[in-house]
Amino acid sequence: MDFNDVIIKPVLSEKSTSLAEMRKYVFRVSKKANKKIVKRAIKEIFNVEPVSVNIINVRGHRKRVRYNYGFTPSWKKAIVTLKEGDKIELFEGQ
Repeated sequence: MDFNDVIIKPVLSEKSTSLAEMRKYVFRVSKKANKKIVKRAIKEIFNVEPVSVNIINVRGHRKRVRYNYGFTPSWKKAIVTLKEGDKIELFEGQ
């Protein structure tokens, strides 16, 4: 698996922005990714040293479309904690 296929996109929300101040960055990752793969991908793509990675499976939500109900797809979220002094420029200046 290519490292660019592991990290899909950053999650930019109010909570993830406040976590970025504590050196914790939130990414949407591939459903096949695990902690070791995400840690190596962050290290290769952003040239920073991750200390820890937490993985969360986010369940899809039920949505109503006219007369029927459907579900949004489930996805996987990774919260990456960086060592002291490192930061990812992608989240800065948003």
